[in-house]
Amino acid sequence: MNFTYLSQVEGPEDVKRLSFSQLSELAEEIREYILATVSRTGGHLASNLGVIELTLALHYVFESPKDRIIWDVGHQCYPHKILTGRRDAFPTLRQRGGISGFPKPSESEHDVVETGHASTSLSIGLGLRMGMELLRREGKVVAVIGDGALTGGMALEALNHAGHLKKDLIIVLNDNDMSISPNVGALSYYFSRLSSTSSYQHFREWVDGIIAGIPHYGGRLMDMVERLKAGVKSLVYEQNLFSVLGFEYVGPIDGHRIDRLVQVFQDVREMQRPVVVHVKTRKGKGYPYAEEDPTTYHGVPSFCVDSGEVASSGKVTFTQAFSQALLCEASKDERITAITAAMETGTGLAPFRQAFPDRFYDVGIAEQHAVALAAGLARAGLRPVVALYSTFLQRAIDQVIHDVAIPKLPVVLAIDRAGLVPGDGETHQGIFDVPMLKAVPGMTILMPATADEMHLMLRWALERGGPVALRYPKDVCLPPLSACEEELIPGRGVFLRETGEAHVLLVGAGGHLRELLSAAELLSGEGIPADVYHLRFLKPLDFVHLGKIFSRYRGVYLLEDGVASGGVGETILAAVDVEGVRLVHKGVPDEFPTHATRQELLADYGLDAAHIAELVREGVGGSRRLHSHSA
Repeated sequence: MNFTYLSQVEGPEDVKRLSFSQLSELAEEIREYILATVSRTGGHLASNLGVIELTLALHYVFESPKDRIIWDVGHQCYPHKILTGRRDAFPTLRQRGGISGFPKPSESEHDVVETGHASTSLSIGLGLRMGMELLRREGKVVAVIGDGALTGGMALEALNHAGHLKKDLIIVLNDNDMSISPNVGALSYYFSRLSSTSSYQHFREWVDGIIAGIPHYGGRLMDMVERLKAGVKSLVYEQNLFSVLGFEYVGPIDGHRIDRLVQVFQDVREMQRPVVVHVKTRKGKGYPYAEEDPTTYHGVPSFCVDSGEVASSGKVTFTQAFSQALLCEASKDERITAITAAMETGTGLAPFRQAFPDRFYDVGIAEQHAVALAAGLARAGLRPVVALYSTFLQRAIDQVIHDVAIPKLPVVLAIDRAGLVPGDGETHQGIFDVPMLKAVPGMTILMPATADEMHLMLRWALERGGPVALRYPKDVCLPPLSACEEELIPGRGVFLRETGEAHVLLVGAGGHLRELLSAAELLSGEGIPADVYHLRFLKPLDFVHLGKIFSRYRGVYLLEDGVASGGVGETILAAVDVEGVRLVHKGVPDEFPTHATRQELLADYGLDAAHIAELVREGVGGSRRLHSHSA
């Protein structure tokens, strides 16, 4: 592709040399570049198309990396990456060895922090601002927070603290969905400019100085002065959440008018107090399919730019299987409700919302609230199902323990993206939930392998009287297997492959069993028969039953695509000791997996079929016990 202006931009300093009309041309070139790249690699499309002009204006006014720009949620950082020296590397987005889809300080000095989870920028930005002041370092701190991220309680906690401290923190509210202020227009722009100009700020400081100089004759007089001041302000200015908390409020501003954004940012840059700049943007800007359906084109796989058609394998995914199973059960039981945290489509709950709108709750990016809300619904006699990604469930572990597990409430945690997750890198891996949940008393953890087993397990979980976690990967289900239709017996699993002559047993659960079955086929072709056992339950485990099964083999291989430390294999090793049987445990080692495809990650950690088969070849005939064997 040939670009007139994008080819000239090697870093943020090059943006400052362009006129406003040239910047508008550059914005369209960036839009075309992002479309072409994401259509091939997959990624977050709609949000990035919406922040191109905003990103250009920020880099035009501020001086990164001296001025620290924090992106929250970090998936809206693609234009920022292109403008900060990664233009030529952008086609490697989210690919093995390529650039990350989120800010990554190890990748560039222009990336302040890895913001893979939402609602963290204001706390980090405030701490950074305070640290820079203590160390007498120059520069501004700008936190760009999406409106979805502002629904997180952590962001509101930081707003309260920042307003109290009166620190020089600039918050850019990227409002691309909510209607929290009057529509964008010439009048609102005029008042926004008025409140951000230096003359207005000098006037305000003069008034504040006069009020502060009033002699202190007692608490009652000062209380009257404060009430008078608040009354006058309420007559002149419309109060909102930000102004009440102590911020200057500027906006709303048209987020696609670079000239207006630049003027406001230039004025705001001179302020020495906390300020919120409210910017209105349109998700999917410039690409009709994404503008009309920003949800579908939020996090999207590869797609055709011309038709907008999204690639599909045609096979049933675990998310789809969960969605279908939940719909079926909810149609028979009016007590079933569904809760998610701003991930209605990603967790497969969109069909549930359409079928049962009165029983569906999207709480925004507020996982803690989602789980505690479920606890309240359960106490009322309902059967709530909370659908979250594994990586986001981490934020609600306290609620799982305190509000659900201690009172033994019937809450089902549907944990999507469990195990190794493709594309999104360190911040989105679902490899930590098993150690966290299996330590919780009374918690049951299930892993389905097929669509039928998903339905079976969900029905069982809904009928159970206490908390149940149902975890599954971002992958397609295994084909139907008769063993996965057998009745569930707590703590026990089923054989997916049992030859009657094998000396080797491969043990796993859920979607990862595909690799174990393939490995068994490879070994069988080499004259090494291997059986495959599906745990089904990660907790509880019937250790006596497992011991009897293991005693029939010379080598037992416990394999899981989660962290080895604290994983289910480690639990089994500690509890089951069979004389003469070689026990091997393999999982993800003590590190954060980077971005790659799921298959590449499995291969990296020796958890794909080829490496599992090789592990067995190395151990055939051995009899010693290995307490852990992690890549």
